[in-house]
Amino acid sequence: MNADPLTVADAAALLRAGRVCAFPTETVYGLGANATNSDAVLAIYETKGRPRFNPLIVHCADLAMAETVAVFSPLAGELARFWPGPLTLVLPVNADAGLSDIVTAGLQTVGVRIPDHPLALELIAAVGRPLAAPSANPSGRLSPTTAEQVRRGFAGRVPVLDGGPCRAGVESTILAVDGDEVVQLRAGALAREAVSEAIGRPIGVAASEAAIAAPGMLSSHYAPAASLRLDAAAPEPGEVYLGFGSPPAGHDSAVNLSPSGDLHEAARNLFSALHALDATGAPRIAVAPIPETGLGEAINDRLKRAAAPR
Repeated sequence: MNADPLTVADAAALLRAGRVCAFPTETVYGLGANATNSDAVLAIYETKGRPRFNPLIVHCADLAMAETVAVFSPLAGELARFWPGPLTLVLPVNADAGLSDIVTAGLQTVGVRIPDHPLALELIAAVGRPLAAPSANPSGRLSPTTAEQVRRGFAGRVPVLDGGPCRAGVESTILAVDGDEVVQLRAGALAREAVSEAIGRPIGVAASEAAIAAPGMLSSHYAPAASLRLDAAAPEPGEVYLGFGSPPAGHDSAVNLSPSGDLHEAARNLFSALHALDATGAPRIAVAPIPETGLGEAINDRLKRAAAPR
């Protein structure tokens, strides 16, 4: 069992000493380690049971730190207007970054972002090094949006800096920048349409069979213990129901992502709702249909991966 750090200084001391420590971001809680310390980064993979071919996102305190990690083209610099925020850019790794090659899983690119959470930014600055940080959960399981979910997921073995509930509730959007082309590798808390409109160019979507170039691209991921049945108009016997909008007649949902049909609210509540339903011990969760527009793309991405064969 590990004592939780009470302050940012306590958490920074753990990370500087080569330990792992969970910390809050605006998206989900991350399992952090010094991205320049290979032993510390390896501890992330060992703690999560994460496949070594699955690269990690590097979190930075500011743009100056991010520019030491990755090589920014003019287009990447334009996309950095969304920072701090739930956007990860996959860019050529800076040869002088000093990153552990375990972070990139041997690739010549690196995913980098600046989180929009005051404790995260304070922590990274206090460590003085970029932090590698996937979601703070056992690999393939539900991402945590509260400190308590981190504690339960790792049975208290991982220290966690408590920053309250995460306000976005799903992971960052991941965009790869290659020359003048931008491709979405993972849908996330920043809608693809919003980015496309802001930069005045279309954003493609990576093919489902594309090679693993960023986190969140495994076909089975974000999974509760229960199986999922998607696009369910109503629950069947033995199922618990995850609703969205008005519940079907006679099936008032005990857990509803957003009774008003608000996709931002639904994204924020997604993982917490799945955690709550999984805790009932029901073998299957029926999930109401979710629109594919806006943040619905990210919500449906997580649900499809959670429902995939394991």
